Amino acid sequence: MNKVANILLLIVAFTLTYSTVNAQKKKKKPSTVNRKPSTANRQPSTVDFKDTTAPKEVTITSSFKPSLRNAAKVNFTAATPIIDTNKLPLSYNIPSSNLFFSYQPVAIKPVALFVDTSIDWHSDAYLKLGFGNFSSPYAEAGIAFGDGKQTMFSLHGKHTSSKGSLAFQDFSKTGINFLGSITTKKNNEITAKAYWDNSTQYRYGYQPSTLVFAKDDLRQAFNTVGIEIGLQNKEPNSFGITYHPQIKASTFFDNREGNEISLLAKLPINKSFGRLLALDVAATADISTFKRQLVPNAVTINNNLFYVNPTIQFKTPNLKLHVGVQPTWDNQSFWLLPNITAEAKISEEKFVVQAGWRGYVNKNTYQLLAGINPYITQPTSLLNTKLSEQYAGFKGSAGKHFTYNARISFLNMDNAALYVNDTTSAKTQEFKTVFEPVLKAIMLHGEIGYTDQEKFSFIASANYTQFTKLNTYDKAYGLLPLEINGALRWKVFKDLLVKADVFFWDGSSYQMQNLKSGKLNPAVDANIGTEFTVMPKLNVWLQLNNTFNNKYQRWNQYEALGLQVLGGIVYRF
Repeated sequence: MNKVANILLLIVAFTLTYSTVNAQKKKKKPSTVNRKPSTANRQPSTVDFKDTTAPKEVTITSSFKPSLRNAAKVNFTAATPIIDTNKLPLSYNIPSSNLFFSYQPVAIKPVALFVDTSIDWHSDAYLKLGFGNFSSPYAEAGIAFGDGKQTMFSLHGKHTSSKGSLAFQDFSKTGINFLGSITTKKNNEITAKAYWDNSTQYRYGYQPSTLVFAKDDLRQAFNTVGIEIGLQNKEPNSFGITYHPQIKASTFFDNREGNEISLLAKLPINKSFGRLLALDVAATADISTFKRQLVPNAVTINNNLFYVNPTIQFKTPNLKLHVGVQPTWDNQSFWLLPNITAEAKISEEKFVVQAGWRGYVNKNTYQLLAGINPYITQPTSLLNTKLSEQYAGFKGSAGKHFTYNARISFLNMDNAALYVNDTTSAKTQEFKTVFEPVLKAIMLHGEIGYTDQEKFSFIASANYTQFTKLNTYDKAYGLLPLEINGALRWKVFKDLLVKADVFFWDGSSYQMQNLKSGKLNPAVDANIGTEFTVMPKLNVWLQLNNTFNNKYQRWNQYEALGLQVLGGIVYRF
């Protein structure tokens, strides 16, 4: 029993001693140096234990700094993608940045000007005065007014005259016109025009020159008074429809009691069906009446023309196709005329092939015929010219500035207007208008143009016509077989403008007293002019007409003026 008690006491003593040693070691501060425990004050015990546990050490290598993980970035040096040969490459046509577009002789539609509301449009006016040889005064004036946004109006007037070296070789032209435009709140534009024109000349082409006439016997004066009113929507309405109705009324009279009253009404409507298809329908009524009051040969001629031309328009970036017909009522005759045109873009360059078959009627009025030949007599009959034209050609541009156009046409004309000397008079200074029932011709037409912004522009055109068939008359009297025109405008400096015009034509055929045909000589006429600034509002101008001083004849027995020099000033205020 005692032995058991001694063993228990020994176990308890060992347990207490081990717990005390461990507790003391936990209270000590860790250190990097190992020290042995001192035994001086150590209490005796039955068993001496040695601490063999390794001391705890803490090594600080760096201070802690929290940070975020670096984000992934886009790699800007990507590898070249593999070309997909299964798809067709797409080409892009970037338009030219030239703001001044080259001239192209194609039909265009006017676009409403977007008015910048940040500026005010002020009134503007100018006065141009000059004088030249052949006793030639020149006067021109113009003024514009309105707010430039909703209303725009202008008034323009012009007068010039000359007196040649031949007897009664006098000319004068005077005209004045008023233009107005009003834009409504519904984006419709109302336009109006009122005008008066006067042209006076004398039948000085009599032969022989020793004949004596009173001035009033040879005087040929024409006056035109007219008014025009139109309405158009600047943008298609919600149904994709645009319209532009017009009404024109005029009276044309001479100094021999001849008077012609005309009324023209047009109603064109265009309807779009998406971007590719459109329908264009236009109805026109052209009514005129000519009366001659001279007794006993009083004449009244009614000339009425009505037509409708519905056309289907198909447009893609590379093809434009117009297909339609034109039912026409020409007085007592009815015609169903074709209207088929096509334009196809061949390549990425601006090269277009064009072809077509068109039919139309040119209305011959006293006003139109006198505008072509001012030495005609009053007509005793008026027939309209029906034309049928089949043509083919091409047009396009090379670079940013050069344009061209070429065409060959086959023409069939019924009742073509010709001008022959009146052989009933021994003087033969008058022309009468006759109508060729059937005239066929081949015409070659060409145009070239070069434009460099507002600095330089040159345009030239040529028409060559070969008359292949006439049924009644021997020649196409009064019609030009070859005509070449050119115009140049060159802004040499900011304040210096140079301009020039050149005209060349082969002489037309005419009928002599013995009813045989003659031919006039070819003619060349060149005009050169310049205008430069001498003060902020004052310019000086100089004009030379018929620079080569050619005494050519456009109409048989009517010699043109020689070299004419005019000069003057232009003042703007």
